[in-house]
Amino acid sequence: MGETIRLTSPLDGFVFNAYRAAPVDARRGGLVLVQEIFGVTAHIRDLADGFAADGYETIAPAFYDRRAPGFEAGYDADGVARGRALSEETPWDEVAADLQAAIDALAPPVFVVGYCWGGTAAWLAACRCAGLAASTVFYGRRIPELIAETPKVPIILHFGRTDPTIPPAMVEAIAAAHPDLPIHLYDAGHGFNSDRRADYNPDAARLARLRTLRLFALNGAGRGEL
Repeated sequence: MGETIRLTSPLDGFVFNAYRAAPVDARRGGLVLVQEIFGVTAHIRDLADGFAADGYETIAPAFYDRRAPGFEAGYDADGVARGRALSEETPWDEVAADLQAAIDALAPPVFVVGYCWGGTAAWLAACRCAGLAASTVFYGRRIPELIAETPKVPIILHFGRTDPTIPPAMVEAIAAAHPDLPIHLYDAGHGFNSDRRADYNPDAARLARLRTLRLFALNGAGRGEL
């Protein structure tokens, strides 16, 4: 079980909440876990707890706190509409600053993982934030908005082959703009990592997680045996 902490944005001094899960054993590193459009939900908190069990001190910031404090939405049509609206109202410069606040709150090495909207934020962190060791991106649909920016740290990307929101042409465009970046494709749809969603694919989720942990291990995570 984690706790709620407070972070301060270097952009405007705004103080916002974050869920923090501490390692249950020896610490491998720090991890910023970036939400889907639905907010810091029970699913996001469970993911944070899972990474903490693997040795990562994990912080999941509440990126919508300026506009909707404590926001958590369901996966129904209303939840998607509300979450998407908030994501579109949240500018990337603000997200980058809030990411930096979370990174700065963790002792190195610090990694980032993001899902859906958070996948694009994880790309953003790799491009703009200081003090980051590596990043992993799950189905970042809005990466094309930031495709001209280049990650400064090791990064891997995960996409579902049957994701209707991220067609093959979009993945190909990312690959063409950044040919040296590892892109992993799975026989799955959008949100395949979430066991709360219809497109949950346990095999794809497990493999993507193993690849994520290996990326961290290869880039400074404490025990590094993966």
